[in-house]
Amino acid sequence: MSKLMEWLLFATLFFGIWIAAISKNVNLSFIAEWKQVVLFFPLIVLFICSLYAAIIILYRVFTFNNCEHAAIELQEQIEEAKKDLQNKGIVLKSK
Repeated sequence: MSKLMEWLLFATLFFGIWIAAISKNVNLSFIAEWKQVVLFFPLIVLFICSLYAAIIILYRVFTFNNCEHAAIELQEQIEEAKKDLQNKGIVLKSK
């Protein structure tokens, strides 16, 4: 099962249960007591998922490691490639 199918299955189940709850097809006592929360539950879930995604992205951006050794190695390879191109007769403009 692909991820798309998993998400569609979850969304169908979630909204099916939610629509049954707000249309009073399911008679449970807590649905009547928590009517306002149940009514806005999809928006609450969307907000919480968005907040979670933003926190994860910010955490990973702030804890991203610098690769100083790799940056130096890359600069050396660029200089080596420029020298190789100059030996072959191609002149690159420097900034």
